Amino acid sequence: MGVRLLLREETLTARIVGEIDHHTARAVREEIDSAAQKVKPLRLCLDFTEVPFMDSSGVGLILGRYRLMQMWQGRVILCGLSPQVEKLVEISGLNRLVTMERRENDESHE
Repeated sequence: MGVRLLLREETLTARIVGEIDHHTARAVREEIDSAAQKVKPLRLCLDFTEVPFMDSSGVGLILGRYRLMQMWQGRVILCGLSPQVEKLVEISGLNRLVTMERRENDESHE
């Protein structure tokens, strides 16, 4: 489990690697929050391309980052969601709070 962070043009991208569950969510959250509080980006992109599994801890992770970004009038973007993770985001209602970007090479959503 890990996070790779990249800041470009007021967008902080957090590429999450590995499963997100109650054992890993805290470390991911702390790393993202630490970077975000330093740079206060306009956009926080959570990249789930390398996340094969996420439980409700991942929902909490997204919701908490949404609340953090609201403090700076920023927004959260989710990208690279697998169909299973995307379904969890939609069931939880998070898709009404964040922007979801489809995978560029995923033709099943067109």
